[in-house]
Amino acid sequence: MRALLLALSLLSAAAHADVYGYMDANGDAHFAAEKLDQRYQLFARGDQVLNASKLVPLSNGDKAAEKETPLFRYLSQHPNLKKYEQLLNDAANDFNLDPALLKAVMAAESGFNPAAVSPKGAIGLMQVMPATAERFGLQADRKKTVAQKLADPKTNIRIGARYLRFLRNMYPNQQHLVLASYNAGEGAIQKYNNAIPPYQETRNYVKLVSQFYQLYQPVANFADNAVFSNRSSGSKRIHMIIPGHRSTNSSADTVTSIE
Repeated sequence: MRALLLALSLLSAAAHADVYGYMDANGDAHFAAEKLDQRYQLFARGDQVLNASKLVPLSNGDKAAEKETPLFRYLSQHPNLKKYEQLLNDAANDFNLDPALLKAVMAAESGFNPAAVSPKGAIGLMQVMPATAERFGLQADRKKTVAQKLADPKTNIRIGARYLRFLRNMYPNQQHLVLASYNAGEGAIQKYNNAIPPYQETRNYVKLVSQFYQLYQPVANFADNAVFSNRSSGSKRIHMIIPGHRSTNSSADTVTSIE
């Protein structure tokens, strides 16, 4: 019972996480799961986004009001969302996932940058490790290594989607554990008796992705957060500041900072 209550409290905290952000002088967006310094202002609280001086419920259906928020507009209209939309939709359909989930994970993992590579070797839009890709069928050949193949956006998105489906099947109706596993690995979750491990990076990651997942849904509904059911957009940069998170090296013209 104690474990169940802990899991429920973590899920509730993730679903109603606060997200802070700001736009810098270059027009780049910065997001964090906590107020890191005075530049960061509350962007989202639970099921609400900050609009001017008031909070606007995401579930009210008023998309015009939501788009008045610069950070929301930045997330929803990033050029690579449009560029890779068909690939995202195809992968979501093939692996029975919500496209909003893929967008949320992509935003937090790479900031929509297909050239992102972490110091640990995670590659591309979905930040997939070569070893993980091999687990799900991606093989090297005479022309390309697994890492080189993962640099292809279509391949990267599909492997990331396949891994998310695997995790969803492992932890059905437990969004917090799916996201925690994607960040820390299944072993870390199992080590802590199928709960989010006490890693600051992982807990902040779950909070951010949960909130972004909510923002990317056509009609926000937190009741659907734990299901992940399938449902039938320059070079600006997005900076995801997740304390403890691995830094990501990217191409010189589109550097994504994940700290």
